[in-house]
Amino acid sequence: MRHLVGLVLALAAAAAVFVGGGWGVARIMAAYANGTSLVGMSGGLTLAALLGTGLYLGLLVAVPAISPVGAGLPGLILLAWSALEVFKTHWALRLIPLSGNAEASGFRTMLTIGVLALLGMMLIVPIFIPSRWRRREPVDEFADVAHAELVH
Repeated sequence: MRHLVGLVLALAAAAAVFVGGGWGVARIMAAYANGTSLVGMSGGLTLAALLGTGLYLGLLVAVPAISPVGAGLPGLILLAWSALEVFKTHWALRLIPLSGNAEASGFRTMLTIGVLALLGMMLIVPIFIPSRWRRREPVDEFADVAHAELVH
């Protein structure tokens, strides 16, 4: 059950990277191209989207109770997509969904400059931690008391 929840969290992570990250990067690139800053409500929303995406991905990596599938699966996909971009650039770019949207433009930028490879490497870390694959047993708060009584 825990890994099934991790799969759902992985799908949400993929959507967060594409929508939150892609939209935020596209907005930053547009502001840079226009010579404007991110000060104001629009810039605040842009930064909130990026920070929220980063926070969500960080929690997937850091929280031990979350299955490593939650972070590892999107990480492996991002790494595979980045590798495809290196060897078959036109294929990798054609696979980006919703190619006319701002999200896709930002996602394409993150792919071509290597940010998605960086995110992918960060997200696969929990896969290599053996304790993340095991279920956490609830702590028995009375076990120490019973053990202490038996010893004395």
